[in-house]
Amino acid sequence: MNELIRPVLTPPKGEKKVLLHSCCAPCSGEVMEAMLASGIDYTIFFYNPNIHPKREYLLRKDENLRFAEKHSVPFIDADYDTDNWFARARGMEFEPERGVRCTMCFDMRFERTALYAHENGFPVITSSLGISRWKNMAQINDCGVRAAAPYEGLTYWEFNWRKGGGGARMIEISKREEFYQQEYCGCAFSLRDTNQHRVSQGRPEIEIGTQYYRVEDKTKPE
Repeated sequence: MNELIRPVLTPPKGEKKVLLHSCCAPCSGEVMEAMLASGIDYTIFFYNPNIHPKREYLLRKDENLRFAEKHSVPFIDADYDTDNWFARARGMEFEPERGVRCTMCFDMRFERTALYAHENGFPVITSSLGISRWKNMAQINDCGVRAAAPYEGLTYWEFNWRKGGGGARMIEISKREEFYQQEYCGCAFSLRDTNQHRVSQGRPEIEIGTQYYRVEDKTKPE
């Protein structure tokens, strides 16, 4: 494991109860272990209606659930309301990654997270989405803060999960746990664009359910 020492985490206002929106096991693994190490009482909220197709959705959810159960972390499995997601994405089908479609997607997922937190006594929400280097952290934080704003006493925790070695530990944990390794962001349009790019580079299209993180075999010759 990465030798950098994890910082002791303190949620906003010194709260100890957090609702963690999780997008997948690889992104949430380091976030989950970091919060456990700091004694934070948290629950996973899995709400990702953007993930397409359903087989990919179930692979990501089941890996996340497996890791949560390993650490005895409560796991809330929210609805897979894809019709609602596609309705909100209408007209944005050809927007680029990190554009307005992604903002809509983060808004939708965080709005549901904030509502659940409000209804179930969680004073803080946060997300594992920002740990990925492929994501715009400012975009994610803006969406999180906006989602929490309507509820008095609810705060979105804008923590940089990449810092202090978090990004490196994310990969190390994924290899240690042999998590399923998704090859695109998640939505149907991301899958379409990724496959188009791969074909243009002479590479085959994505085969869902085939790639997993692995620890390198040190017994093999260099």
